[in-house]
Amino acid sequence: MPFNSFDQYPLTWRPTLIKTSIPLYISLANQLEKDIADGILRPGTKLPPQRELADFLDINVSTVSRAFKICANKGLLSGIVGSGTYVAYDVETNIFVTPEHYKPHLIELGSMMPETIPQDEVIALLLKMLTEPDSGALFQYTHGEPRWHKEAAVKLIAKAGYPACQENVLMANGGQNALAAIFAGLFQPGDKLGTDPLVYPGLKSAAKLFGIQLVPIQHENGELSKEGIQYAVKNDNVKAIYVMPDSQNPTAHTMSYACRDMIANSAKEMNLLIIEDGINSLLLKKPMKAIAAKAPENVIYISSLSKTIIPALRLAYIVTPKQYYHDLDNALYNINLSQSALLTELASRMIVSGRLESLLETRRTGLKRRNQLTDRILQGYEVWGGEESLSRWLILPGGITGHQFENLALQKGVFIFGSERFAVGKDAPVGAARLAICAPKSLEELEQGLMILKELLQSL
Repeated sequence: MPFNSFDQYPLTWRPTLIKTSIPLYISLANQLEKDIADGILRPGTKLPPQRELADFLDINVSTVSRAFKICANKGLLSGIVGSGTYVAYDVETNIFVTPEHYKPHLIELGSMMPETIPQDEVIALLLKMLTEPDSGALFQYTHGEPRWHKEAAVKLIAKAGYPACQENVLMANGGQNALAAIFAGLFQPGDKLGTDPLVYPGLKSAAKLFGIQLVPIQHENGELSKEGIQYAVKNDNVKAIYVMPDSQNPTAHTMSYACRDMIANSAKEMNLLIIEDGINSLLLKKPMKAIAAKAPENVIYISSLSKTIIPALRLAYIVTPKQYYHDLDNALYNINLSQSALLTELASRMIVSGRLESLLETRRTGLKRRNQLTDRILQGYEVWGGEESLSRWLILPGGITGHQFENLALQKGVFIFGSERFAVGKDAPVGAARLAICAPKSLEELEQGLMILKELLQSL
């Protein structure tokens, strides 16, 4: 029996161990996961210290530690050095749509989908490729890209603010798969990755899949701070930091020159790996210089085409320092994340022919119209982002949470994502919602959805 009496002790979690055939630490982890799922342990709840919980249950501290680690690797817990272990704030949210989201009247403002644009030039180029004598090779397996494909990639990435070297370029089947390859090739379960306090759910899903723990980095004036990075490296033992400098998802914030320089300098000073996601950089008419341009030996840079050009072009370019090239190349091959020859050839021809630039201009024009409409309807409310943003970040008034506003909007037939879906760590996020303004099929549908949200805001 425990030496101490816990009858009057304020433990936030008092599990009851049941004897089963499975190891004790797994049984404890299962009960912790169930109590979180059942709402017994709410987001942000601080769990008892491991030693006190072990004393309460009359078990070894190592058993509690192993159970906590299992749940932390699933993204259910957030451990803060010097502060304790907390139930992660986003455990109640799920990025996948639920059955009611299939209702035909629903206006989609949740999922990040680019606007549908004319693709006549792409179709014409594809048809030409398929009539060429050696077109059969485009339907074969491939590993390793022809030199001119990498030359095309470098030409494209330069438009996003990074004069990359083609010897360091790899290709993946989309930006999300590029992240998966980085996690598979360079990380181990239990490794920690520093991020903004709010990050897009795809990163969180990939981290959870590979057992990587996300650690929020302290902000100063709305951006990552040097002190926050230093603290995370020293106290949280983060292995790398993930950033999306341009039109960050979900806040639509574009990082300042000063912050980019600070991150590059910090990476070199601390020998720290930076994963720079340039998914939105091509949408900017005049993008700032990438962090990777100043610290190429410390930054893995990702650029992808599906959100910025055409969703069917599930192609991402990875520019990696030489020391990571072999491991990333193996990861892409072994988990089948390499790109198809057909799509790589199509993308490369679009780049070198100049067709891609005209598609980018069409995309920017559509973004400008949708963002101007959003600004007009939601005038008077705090909405982050500008004319080149794929989504907007609505700050909610009146103390309402993102989760509450998401449910209210869904009842009115509009699907949005509340801020809890993007939160990292133990702290409650600001009451906000991401509006995926490119998802509606037309400007008229977008206007209808925004008007419903405006009426909701006025009723709060």
